[in-house]
Amino acid sequence: MIRVPTYIVFIGPPGVGKGTQAELVSERTGLPHISSGDLFRENIKNQTQLGKLAQSFMTKGELVPDSITISMVQDRLKESDCANGALLDGFPRTPKQADELEQILKTFNGKVNFVPHISAANQVLIDRLGGRLVCRENGHVFHIKNNPPKLEGVCDHDGSKLYTRDDDRVETIKHRIQVYLEQTMPLIEYYRNKGILVEIDGSRDIENVTNDILTAIGFNK
Repeated sequence: MIRVPTYIVFIGPPGVGKGTQAELVSERTGLPHISSGDLFRENIKNQTQLGKLAQSFMTKGELVPDSITISMVQDRLKESDCANGALLDGFPRTPKQADELEQILKTFNGKVNFVPHISAANQVLIDRLGGRLVCRENGHVFHIKNNPPKLEGVCDHDGSKLYTRDDDRVETIKHRIQVYLEQTMPLIEYYRNKGILVEIDGSRDIENVTNDILTAIGFNK
């Protein structure tokens, strides 16, 4: 079995499926999947103090300060389901945030144990993102070919409408991938230097990728 507590950070470009993989690994290990995007949506939707603060910056078109994001993550990690660790998706994004995360985890007598870096060729990412559908209510993700909803245009989970995001257009996708590579490379190197980065080929089918990740983190099925 995996060690306790175990904290795993998922890194990967847009469209590589790291969110899907985090959910599947969560199901197999019992560790909660913590998505930074979900945290923002939940805090804003529930009008928590942190949610209101984040929204005040977003409505002005400004970046949400690291301190707010870090506080959201810290509060989430304090919840009882994180007693054995957690899977982090979308945070950290920079070496500075990674240092902050390490300080947080020390308070739980833990540290980041594994960092699956899931990658795929740019064309694979473009093909995947071009067919992506997103749920309006809670952000559940589907794909026209690879993971279609049971009912066309409707989310399987909450019944809300599915839509294609503006940033899932081809030229925008290419730009997003380039920005990701430029911004995330320092974080990849940060974790590689710590000896905990695990390279995962994300171009294959979902189950094979999941099995590679489970093997890499030492989970015995």
